[in-house]
Amino acid sequence: MSSSPAPVPAPAPAQPYGRPPLRTVQILGGAGADSSAHVRSLTTGLAARGVRVTVCAPVEAEGEYDFTGAGAQFTPDAVSAMRAVCAGADVVHAHGVRAAARALLALRGRRVPLVVTWAGGGPGADGALGGLGRVLERHVARAAAVVLGSSSAQVDLARARGARDVRLARHAVPAAPGAAARAAAADPGKTRAELGAVGRPLVIAVGSLVPHRGYGLLLDAARDWRGLDPAPLVVIAGEGPMRAELAGRIEAEGLPVRLLGRRRDAARLLAAADVAVLPSRWEARSLLAQEALRVGVPLVATEVGGVPELIGEAGVLVPYGDPNALSAAVTALLADPARRRHLSKAGRAQAATWPSEDDTVAQILSVYDELTHRR
Repeated sequence: MSSSPAPVPAPAPAQPYGRPPLRTVQILGGAGADSSAHVRSLTTGLAARGVRVTVCAPVEAEGEYDFTGAGAQFTPDAVSAMRAVCAGADVVHAHGVRAAARALLALRGRRVPLVVTWAGGGPGADGALGGLGRVLERHVARAAAVVLGSSSAQVDLARARGARDVRLARHAVPAAPGAAARAAAADPGKTRAELGAVGRPLVIAVGSLVPHRGYGLLLDAARDWRGLDPAPLVVIAGEGPMRAELAGRIEAEGLPVRLLGRRRDAARLLAAADVAVLPSRWEARSLLAQEALRVGVPLVATEVGGVPELIGEAGVLVPYGDPNALSAAVTALLADPARRRHLSKAGRAQAATWPSEDDTVAQILSVYDELTHRR
C-alpha cells in the first residue's frame, strides 16, 4: 500500500509593501521556565504574522515547550549551529546575558543587529566569579543594538552596564492552553486531596530549585508553621541542583513540606492553594507572581527586583532574607479569609493591567522593523 505524499507547507506570507518575510533567530541560554515560556509565546505570535523564526535552545527546552509546534524551526544551541542559522537572519534576539554572549560568538564578523532581553540581572556572585559576570554584562550591553528589560530595575542595570539603547518591555505571561485552563478551573478539592492537603491549608511555591529562589528561607519559615493547628502543607513544584539539600532538611527537621519535582500543571496546583509564596533573592518579572495573581491566589513575595512594580498593592511584600517576616505574613493570611478574598480580587484586577501576548509581540516586532529599516 503506497503512502500519501507529505503535505507541502504553505509559504510564509510576504510582509507589507512586498518585502520578503522577516527572518529572526531566537536564542535561549538555558531551559528556564520564564524565558522559555516567553520565547514560545513570542514565536507563536511572530509566526502568525508571517515572520520566519528559528529557535536555538537546549534540546530539553524544545521537548518541553515545542517551539516547532509554535511555528519555528528548531536548532540545538551549539555555537556552530547558531552561526549557520544566524548567517541568514535579519535580526537575532538573545534571551539572557549568557545567551547573548553565545550569540555574539555566532555573529562574529557579521552585521546582523542583536536584540537582548535582559533576563535576570539581580545581585551577582561575590569575588572573581561576580567580577567575570559583570564584565560579561558590560560586553553584552555595549554590543547589543537594543536591550529590552522586563522591569525598571533591569532597564537601570543595563543602562549602568553601558547599553546604548534600553527599552522597557513588560512581556506577558502566556495564557494557559484550553485544556490547562479547564484543569485549573476544575474542583480544587480533588487537587488538594492528591497533594495530601485535606483539612489543612495549602501553601505553594513554584520554580527551579536553585539558590536565588530562596527556598532555604521558605524552609526556615515552615519550621514556625509546624505549631499551627492545623499545620499548613507547603508544596514546592520545581527541580534543580538543590533538591538533595532541601530534601535532607525537610526530613531531618520534620518540616511539613513536599518537593513535587517538575510539574506541567502549575496552574492547577496554584488554583487549589490558599497562599502562593515567592521567597526569591531576585526576580525581574516573575512567572509565578503573574500566574498566581491571574488565577486569584493571594501572594506573599520578597520585595526585590521587579516584584513591587509587577504586583503593586495586590500582594504582601516582605524583606528578602527575613524568614520571620515571611512566616508572619503567611500566618496572618491563613488566619484572615477576608483578607485573602480581597487579595484574590485585587490580584485579578492587577493582572488585567498587564500587556497581552499580542501587545508583547507587537512591541518586539516594531523593534525588529526599526532595526531592519536602519540597515
